[in-house]
Amino acid sequence: MSSELTKSTLGRLLIIEDDVNFATVLARRLTRYHYDVLVENNLDDALNTAKKQLPNFVLLDMKVGDQNGIHILPALRQALPSSKIILLTGYASIATAVEAIKSGADDYLSKPIDAASLLVALDGTANNSVHAETKMTTARLEWEHIQQALKTNNGNISATARQLGLHRRTLQRKLAKKPQI
Repeated sequence: MSSELTKSTLGRLLIIEDDVNFATVLARRLTRYHYDVLVENNLDDALNTAKKQLPNFVLLDMKVGDQNGIHILPALRQALPSSKIILLTGYASIATAVEAIKSGADDYLSKPIDAASLLVALDGTANNSVHAETKMTTARLEWEHIQQALKTNNGNISATARQLGLHRRTLQRKLAKKPQI
């Protein structure tokens, strides 16, 4: 991908993703939306590239190989104090969302993600060519996490409540109120 920033780009964007196919598709898509895209497939190379190229935006996968992307967030934030850093994950949870934000991420998005949502997260617009979706609220993220735990426990409310550290009745109340996206 290009290393020289042109006038027609919205900024330099670093994708840190170990799934080469996903990273390639994402890079191609974002290049079409006028980002100058760089891709790294491991955390060490990603940090070096970030320090050398000073991207305006970073998309960081939470699981990069055997490593947790959250652990690189403080170093990325220090190297790129004004860049927008977004953590992407296929394993969304409230705990990791809080940890990511505390560690320096500006946003936390779950995969799979559509182009409109990603563009809104990157620059606050849908680039006039894609309809924007609203971001997932914390209540909705909690709801999704509860549903995932409920599925893991084969629908057993008591086991799910124990796993989540909630009283059974509290879990039932949360399940009765499905939040909007």
